[in-house]
Amino acid sequence: MTTEGIEAVFLETHNWGRMAKFLQGLGYAVEFETDHHSGRFRNGDGPYVFVAEVPPTQQSRTRLVLKVPNSQDRPGDGVEIVTGFEPTHYGTREMTVRDPDGRLWSLQAPDEE
Repeated sequence: MTTEGIEAVFLETHNWGRMAKFLQGLGYAVEFETDHHSGRFRNGDGPYVFVAEVPPTQQSRTRLVLKVPNSQDRPGDGVEIVTGFEPTHYGTREMTVRDPDGRLWSLQAPDEE
């Protein structure tokens, strides 16, 4: 499997409004906002940033999302697959992998169905 670079950064936050204001202060524009304290931001043609609010009792996480051309390929040796490609509610397919230090990464492919 060959990735095509960073597609996105997924951020969890405890305060949607403050994080949105922070990103806008760095030049990001809201592409869309949901009614459950999440949304996507973009600055130019680089990777987008997707932010989702989580409860204060939950640790906030960050995950890099790598773009892949399709969901038929599989990662090579040394890549632990946590979950295989699954459809998302936002029109892609995602796989979760774990790096040698235990961090989770997402691989995002177009929805081919």
